[in-house]
This record gives sequence, structure tokens and C-alpha cells, in this order.
Amino acid sequence: MASPTLLPLPVVPFLVLLCFSPACAAGRVAVSVYYETLCPFCSGFIVNDLARIFHNGVSSIVDLRLVPFGNGRVSVDGSITCQHGEGECQLNAIEACAIRLWPDPVILTPVLNSSSIYVNVLFEQHFPFIHCVEHLALTRKWDAWQSCFQDTGLSSEPVIDCYNSGYGRQLELKYAAETNALQPPHQFVPWVAVNGKLLADDYMNFEAYICSAYDGELPEACKGKHLAIAEHTRASRGDKVCLASKIMS
Repeated sequence: MASPTLLPLPVVPFLVLLCFSPACAAGRVAVSVYYETLCPFCSGFIVNDLARIFHNGVSSIVDLRLVPFGNGRVSVDGSITCQHGEGECQLNAIEACAIRLWPDPVILTPVLNSSSIYVNVLFEQHFPFIHCVEHLALTRKWDAWQSCFQDTGLSSEPVIDCYNSGYGRQLELKYAAETNALQPPHQFVPWVAVNGKLLADDYMNFEAYICSAYDGELPEACKGKHLAIAEHTRASRGDKVCLASKIMS
């Protein structure tokens, strides 16, 4: 697929989920994000909100899991219908393949340089790729998604092979079963869980829940937050969701 010329995407200083600190000993906070690729509110959450934890230090206490299926439906014959059409089904499967091939969101590895000093080298993994695709979705250029391989330095061949072989669809069927088994049932996307607690309407307040759930030394970004999660302090999602009951053509 030929991609049109795009303006350069902003460089996001992704930091990593390190395991060389007390964060591992304390036990990371599990964060699951159920979403679909062409829901503008999912794209906005990933690009503008979720990405923030990779450059404010909160990612150091998080195990992040992305589940790209959302409000799709599986028919009795196994066919999948997506809320925003066939293009969304394709991108859901593409992102599922990227997650399967590169399971870590990002990796920072100590490497010995020419001066015999260890420096941290960033190895791109699935989150920068998904961030890139969702940025394109926000700007309605999602059909140029293959440009994200060049932008992130990831190889396109294994992802394309995964999709063309039908394995991406098999991954989507697994994500569908998981999403449809959620209790309480998801009502919209993005649908966010922190340590198994579904945040529902309060998903925009996810960082406060992460910080509140963590038992170890908190990152600096947590320390300035009011962590008492009370009804009257809840973040308002407004209409920033794609409802599960609505399938669009």
C-alpha cells in the first residue's frame, strides 16, 4: 500500500517499564485498556493521555496491556464486524499483530558504549507503533499506517505476514472473547481497568488510580496528585466515548 507524504510526527520521549528498581519488588500495577483503533476518543486517549505515563515516570510502576477489539461483534460464522467499518477491523488486527510480535510496550536496555560506560538504549516496541497509528487516526490519515514502520524503525514484514496469514484475525477472536467476558460488561470504549478494577466513567483519572494502587515508592509524577478517589472528585468523561451499542457503517 503506497502511503502519502506525511508531516513529521512529534517525537515523544518514551521512557520504559524498567525492572532494575524497587518498582519490580513492590509489584507493578496492571493496567488494561480495551479500545478500538478508529474510535476518535480511544485514539485521543492513547495519544494524549496514555502516552504521558511514558515520559512522566509513571510507566515505571505499570504493566500495560492493550486490547484492540472494542465494540466489534463476532457472528455465529466467526466473521467480525467493527464499529467503524472494515478499515477498523484491519487496523485492530494489525495492532494485535504488533502487540503479539513485540510484547513489551517499550524497552530500555543498558548497553556498554565505546567508553566502557553503560548507557540506556531505547528499543522501539509496540506502543510507539500504536501511538503512531492512532496519531494518524486522529488526523484522519489512518490509511497511511504503514508509514509508522519507518517512523518507529520496526520491520513491516512480520506484521504484514501476521495479518495476511489470518493470524491477526485469530488474535482478534481471542480479544473479542476477553472483551465480551468483562464483568461488568463494557458499555463503551476506551474501557480501562487498573489492577482489575474497571474505571468506567472515571477512566480519564487513570493515573490517580495507578498511583493509589502502588505499594512502593511513588514516582515524582504521583506525589503531587490528590489520590483520594471519591465520587465528588471524579473526572468527567463527558461524551468522550464510543458506545458499545452503536455499530457505524
